[in-house]
Amino acid sequence: MASQSRNNKILLDLVQQPGNNLCADCAAPEPDWASYTLGVFVCLNCSGMHRNLFTVSKVKSIRLDYWEDSLVQFMKERGNSAARAIFEKCVPAFYYRPQHHDCIVLKEQWIRAKYERREFTGEKNEFLQNYTLDLFESTLWKKGRDNKQYLRRIFLLSQKDFTLRYFTKEDSKVAKAVISMKDLNAHFQPEKIGHAHGLQISYLEDERTRNLFVYHENGQVIVSFFNAIRATRLAYLLKKHPTLRHTDLIPQITTHCLMEGYMEKTGPTQREPFKKRWFTLCSVTRKLLYFKSPLDATDLGAVFIGSHDHGYSVSESSGRCTRSGRWRCGITLETPSRQFVFMCEQEQERRQWMEAFRKVILQPMTPEDYASTRILPMKMQCRPSQIKEAPSLPTLSLSLFSYR
Repeated sequence: MASQSRNNKILLDLVQQPGNNLCADCAAPEPDWASYTLGVFVCLNCSGMHRNLFTVSKVKSIRLDYWEDSLVQFMKERGNSAARAIFEKCVPAFYYRPQHHDCIVLKEQWIRAKYERREFTGEKNEFLQNYTLDLFESTLWKKGRDNKQYLRRIFLLSQKDFTLRYFTKEDSKVAKAVISMKDLNAHFQPEKIGHAHGLQISYLEDERTRNLFVYHENGQVIVSFFNAIRATRLAYLLKKHPTLRHTDLIPQITTHCLMEGYMEKTGPTQREPFKKRWFTLCSVTRKLLYFKSPLDATDLGAVFIGSHDHGYSVSESSGRCTRSGRWRCGITLETPSRQFVFMCEQEQERRQWMEAFRKVILQPMTPEDYASTRILPMKMQCRPSQIKEAPSLPTLSLSLFSYR
């Protein structure tokens, strides 16, 4: 007869071993659940998704539930590392592996792809072949540029010319937009878009950031589209940088923004009234973008944030001297060309923004960073005599903020 306390202790020892000490599906630390049919240790959140795979996976708590000797023995023999060798044997380099902080649809479809559809075991190549087709088509709901209405649009990814096109009708001969993979980014934004499967696609249009907001009711469809974008982006990067390894290019395929949220901003003289705007900070592009609202199609302006060595810094500022500002938790961003003042509503938000700014400023500049400063449009709001020279960094395009 199985001893519950003894078996639970064995399981608690097993989950401390390397490989088992992180969730098999999202890498969350200290998993305390396990699938006794798959032989993997998982976190509480992922265990809930495993319950939806009732024909494939059955889960128990390793602390609270009763475990039979045979099930404990199977967990000993399998474990996360052995399971990964089976279910993640053929994961393509471009395929996004969700982490515990990622949205539900990414984690759910990763779990279904591994265990239910068995996409990566090497048994069913048709799933993986779809991502690398010359043309990948998907019909999605897209938000209108100037309104809140979502309309069906046909999206077409091409690995022939590394573009994403979308069409307003199935029989359309001419695309509404042709988007190059060069500056395209995609990441899930369910809370911002207001749909559990919401995806944001961003790219450069006339040197401004253009956002597309899309979704699909079926989680598999939207995640497949996202990974097809990543496959096309990787193909583009490999052609552009043939000498670089996959490991060097993977972080560049798609990126998350470092920080997003509302702040108040003033104009270049700091005597203008403060206006509430939505800000997005990206550590990869080193840009702080701002919009009137989170779902705006195009940014109102941007600031390139260089490194500390080039005269960039951030500090707290007092809100007592603001003009018409409702918020009082101030931030001062110093650049070689201008001083920017922002206001946050809460002290915690100020700390988070300060930490995010410092992270970017402490990053060394890359050759790509230097190149990007030469092509940014010029919208300086200060006189040439006010611009301080930054060593080795073009002054031409450090600041892009306008007062809007």
